[in-house]
Amino acid sequence: MSSIGKLMRQAQRIQQEMERAHQELAEQMVETTAGGGAVKVVARCSQVIESIKINPEAVNPEDITLLEDTVLLAVNDALKQAKTIADERIGAVTGGLNLPGLI
Repeated sequence: MSSIGKLMRQAQRIQQEMERAHQELAEQMVETTAGGGAVKVVARCSQVIESIKINPEAVNPEDITLLEDTVLLAVNDALKQAKTIADERIGAVTGGLNLPGLI
C-alpha cells in the first residue's frame, strides 16, 4: 500500500476521533462557584454556558457591581476549566499537534 493511502486512512481516522471528541465535549460539563457560593455557573466543555444560578441573598440593589463582578468571575473560571478539558481531550486525539481551528 502506498504511503499516501496510509496517510489518507490515518487522516480519516483522526477526523472520526475528532468528531467523537467534539461530541463528548459538548456533553461534558464543569461547574464553578464564586463569591463564596453566591454565584454558580455550569458550562459545557464545548465553551457554552449551560446555566447561571445566583443565590438570592447575594442580590444587594445597593451594590449590583459586586454581583456583576462575581458573575463575570464565575463565568470566566467555568470557561477556563472547560477549555483546559477540551485542550487535553483534543491533544490526546491529535497527539499533541497544534492544529488551529479544531476546538
